[in-house]
Amino acid sequence: MKQIIVLRKDLKMRKGKMIAQGAHASMKATLLHMEDPRVEEWLRGPFVKIAVSVDSEEEMRELQKAALEAGLICEEIIDSGRTEFHGTLTLTALGIGPDTNEKLDPITGHLKLL
Repeated sequence: MKQIIVLRKDLKMRKGKMIAQGAHASMKATLLHMEDPRVEEWLRGPFVKIAVSVDSEEEMRELQKAALEAGLICEEIIDSGRTEFHGTLTLTALGIGPDTNEKLDPITGHLKLL
């Protein structure tokens, strides 16, 4: 079992901002699905997380659609723009999973590690 954290590289976020957005995505995907057996199983294990990137909002939206169609847990983070992005609401991250390699890899296996 693993969780995939997807971040947008095209936004050129500061490292700290990127880490915070990834943490938000992981927490949201976990906390909103605490009753899901996949989350329960993952929480008993080593909490494997893999951080990967996409190069555009369009690519992230396509990935999100594919994940949801595949029945994966998928939660987005929309930043409020208070510290970056000039006050514009901005899609920054996705938390996908946790789930098995067999279910995640067809959707996220092609993405580059962050």
